[in-house]
Amino acid sequence: MQAALRTRLLPGAPVITTTIVVVAAALLLAAGQGRVDAVSATPTTGPWRLLLMGALHGGLLTVLFWRARQVAHERTVWSRIAAGAAIIAGAVPLAVLLGLSPDTRDAAVALTLWAPVAAFPLVYGGLVRWNRFSTNLADPNDTLNGASAVLAVVALVTLVLQLDSGSALPTSPTGPLPVVAGFAVEFVILGTVATLPFLGNMGRDPRTWLVLGSFGVSFAGDTATLVSGARPGTWAWVVEPIAVACLALAAVLRPGRAEPQPADPTASTIGAFVVILASTGVLLVAALHGVGGPTTWCAALAATGSGVRLLVNVRELAVLAVTRREALTDELTGLANRRAMLRRMDELAGEGTPLALALLDLDKFKDVNDALGHAAGDHLLRMVATRLETVLRPGDLLARLGGDEFAVLAPLDSPLGDSALALGRRLHDRLAEPFPIEGMVIHSAASVGLTVSPGGEGSASPTQLLREADVAMYDAKRTASGPALYDSARHAGSSGNLALVADLRAALTGDELVLHHQPQLDVTTGRPVGVEALVRWQHPVRGLLGPGEFLPLAEVHGLMGTLTEVVLGRAVAQAAEWHRRGLDLRMSVNLSASNLLDAGLPGRVAELLAAHGLPAERLILEVTESVLLTDPDRSIAVVRRLADLGAGVSIDDFGTGYSSLAYLRDLPVAELKLDRSFTADLLTDERTEAIVSSTVELAHRLGLRVVAEGVEQPETFSYLQALGCDLSQGFLHSRPLPAEQFEEWLTRSPAVAR
Repeated sequence: MQAALRTRLLPGAPVITTTIVVVAAALLLAAGQGRVDAVSATPTTGPWRLLLMGALHGGLLTVLFWRARQVAHERTVWSRIAAGAAIIAGAVPLAVLLGLSPDTRDAAVALTLWAPVAAFPLVYGGLVRWNRFSTNLADPNDTLNGASAVLAVVALVTLVLQLDSGSALPTSPTGPLPVVAGFAVEFVILGTVATLPFLGNMGRDPRTWLVLGSFGVSFAGDTATLVSGARPGTWAWVVEPIAVACLALAAVLRPGRAEPQPADPTASTIGAFVVILASTGVLLVAALHGVGGPTTWCAALAATGSGVRLLVNVRELAVLAVTRREALTDELTGLANRRAMLRRMDELAGEGTPLALALLDLDKFKDVNDALGHAAGDHLLRMVATRLETVLRPGDLLARLGGDEFAVLAPLDSPLGDSALALGRRLHDRLAEPFPIEGMVIHSAASVGLTVSPGGEGSASPTQLLREADVAMYDAKRTASGPALYDSARHAGSSGNLALVADLRAALTGDELVLHHQPQLDVTTGRPVGVEALVRWQHPVRGLLGPGEFLPLAEVHGLMGTLTEVVLGRAVAQAAEWHRRGLDLRMSVNLSASNLLDAGLPGRVAELLAAHGLPAERLILEVTESVLLTDPDRSIAVVRRLADLGAGVSIDDFGTGYSSLAYLRDLPVAELKLDRSFTADLLTDERTEAIVSSTVELAHRLGLRVVAEGVEQPETFSYLQALGCDLSQGFLHSRPLPAEQFEEWLTRSPAVAR
């Protein structure tokens, strides 16, 4: 038990002082057999009792101030409680001095009785700060409510006493008024402490119950004095030692784990309203019975103080209402936000109303941000919001969910998909018109996905509806065929795709992405001269996934740029390792549209090559014509900077895009890769043979080499030799292989690249 206690004590706990407090408390309890008032005792009748009382409060004061210095996050709490205890402790020796003379003995009694009242604002302020923190709407440093409550209790108790006795209440310093005031103070403090166990799991903190016991014992003593009509201080010798010992023990214990709670103006508003009602009732009863004096004054002051507090709270609650409204509003557009939309969906679901949910994602919004800046992107979002509002019906809710994603929630007369599709077409067509931004005309259409809830029992949850609309929206983005309505039969597997996307995000930071390498052979010699790095995903559950199973998802969900850089880093590392081992192989890596729009890519490639010690000419970066068309000016600038590094640039899938000859003129290209569709028909279609033959001749006249992809038959390889094609790649030579298996293949190759 002693070991357990030591683990609960704060480091450096003033055990000696605490022991003094406990011993003094025990002695005072033993001395409290007779009913002797602290200040009525004289040095001849019991001076040692006064010394014990001084030691008791002095020890407590030492513990409290020590505690205030030990724990930073509770310093305000214990500093205020300690300051309040200092007032009470300071009153004891002063009362002793005044009690030595019969002429000032009443003043000594009054001093001890009013000291707790004087200490109330400090103690109350410390307790309301315990486990409460200030917000921009409310501050727990509120003694006005506490003081008003004390005055209301004083007014109520004095009214009862006067009605019971039928006479005015004496107002002498040692009369019942200070006893009533002390009772009221203890009552309000006890009520405040009683709320602590319900704040942020504070009920698990033993200190809470010790503090509650401390003030509970004090309140019991004041209640006994008030009810029994005993002399003030009669119960002090029994009550104070227990109260002080509990508070001292609470001060030396470690704080328990509890979640701090924000101050809330709602609670103080309710308290102020209750005080106003009670005070008004006291004034009415006092007026009917002709009661005046302290009763009416205290009731009037309590009502006034709570009225002021109520006015302040009304202002705070008005600010709170604005803040809550802002919490449901998108700051940029002024539309509802995701929280507001989900709340509205819950309301409509509770009413059993059929509804349609449309999810809109702006196409190529990132290009606007990158080209014109974020200010232009924000301006575009505001214009989109304004334009969408013009096609809404009464009762429809337009929300911005974040980024360039908007949603429309529309109650329906019937849960038919035709109504939802009509909504989707209105939204889609409204955004088809261009937007004027900074003197330019920007086309920023949107992909729209829709889902329908029939309403009533069994309807999908808001989260499920959002997921369905999201699946439909990505289907619309992928097919570019206008608004798409969620179809459980057609989109059933897409929900699994969302989970796959989440797995892919994790895989990008792990070791699940692996490279397979497909060799490229010199057509003339059959010698392997290079490889193309092709990504695979070693999924922990689904096994090895080919690029067709996750690259489209990466493209749609904006992960392609990151994925390509991961592949690029690993490919350069592998090529550098082979280069150090004497394998003279070029490494080809595909770049995405996101990479070619990134002006920082050439710098990172240069750092990557330098870090691994790979000569730049050993790296071939493949780009497709469609990627170059995304933003010709920016992508061509990036390609040129990559070529300036010494890396080779290859046009992948040549012949399937647009303006190919123009790019051959403008770009520092080193290589053309014939698409597999040309290779497959080379032996059977004369027009294809003419295109391939002309392309090889054109490339050679421009000083470029030609790589034929998809070579699967020896006859095709022989024909490519006859046409003068430079490199061949395909299943005829090898399927894509992991690095270890590729090295084994090299050892079996008739002409090893060394």
